[in-house]
Amino acid sequence: MFDFFVKKTIEETVKMASANLKYLSLGVLVFQTTSLVLTMRYSRTLQGDGPRYLASSAVVVAELLKIFTCVGLVFKEHSFSGRALSSLLRQEILHKPIETLKLAIPSGIYTLQNNLLYAALSNLDAATYQVTYQLKILTTALFSVSMLGRRLGVYQWLSLLILMAGVAFVQWPADSPSDPQKEQLTAGSQFVGLGAVLVACCSSGFAGVYFEKILKETKQSVWVRNIQLGMFGLVFGLFGMFAYDGARVQEHGMFQGYNMLTWIVVALQALGGLVIAAVIKYADNILKGFATSLSIILSTLISYFLLEDFEPTSVFFMGAALVIAATFLYGYEGKPAANPSRA
Repeated sequence: MFDFFVKKTIEETVKMASANLKYLSLGVLVFQTTSLVLTMRYSRTLQGDGPRYLASSAVVVAELLKIFTCVGLVFKEHSFSGRALSSLLRQEILHKPIETLKLAIPSGIYTLQNNLLYAALSNLDAATYQVTYQLKILTTALFSVSMLGRRLGVYQWLSLLILMAGVAFVQWPADSPSDPQKEQLTAGSQFVGLGAVLVACCSSGFAGVYFEKILKETKQSVWVRNIQLGMFGLVFGLFGMFAYDGARVQEHGMFQGYNMLTWIVVALQALGGLVIAAVIKYADNILKGFATSLSIILSTLISYFLLEDFEPTSVFFMGAALVIAATFLYGYEGKPAANPSRA
């Protein structure tokens, strides 16, 4: 009787701990996705003295921070042994050049994507960006089918159609009379922002699936793979910075325009993906759907009440609702179809 009571108590404790971890994961996912978008948007539109910080520079610094963080995590995994760390990195990076070079492709695409996100949030409000960027679900699904041979059920194909409809509603032009010159400028900015988001969605889908394929083919730690990604990302980022902003870097330095807000953006961008990788094993598809939905709602509210750069319309709310519904539907695990679709 006593053993049964102890066993029951342990089971209840494990269940409670698991539930707490799920809610913690939900909180972390919502905080990361919402805070990165809002702080990046605010930092790109904030008017201040002197030159604004360079997006290309922020991408480079984020890659550096990511490398140092991953090295620290691998160091911890090997009981803080410098010799073991050195041996592992030498074996995985220097002694396996072909395996290392495979990561140059997703790394270059991720670097491009990170620069595009700065461009997108310089031209789109946070709410519109958040909803439109969910198109990465579509691109990831299509690349998963074509590259990994993954099967999609009826619910998932349906959710992708709903997702496209929702994003189309969100991008529907609002009827608001204003100054023609300002209206033309806004339309141009929205076109640039939308183009940047669409290219980022495509690059995110391809790079994510490609990286997943590499992880499945090897048994190495995800942190080591992120170090390899970061090394190539640093090289590509530096090349992009000097090619695009070389004159401004020479004139004002790499860290021009940096302030506390800039460093917060860099830290969120560098550590956000690593935090998500650490907590995602506790988050199921429904929880990720909740996180996405809450993030969109929070971004909309903060953009309207605090940043004051967004005027929601009924069409936007309709589109956002469709995107949120599509996110949940895509993660819905119904009964497998007798003959599931496959591209």
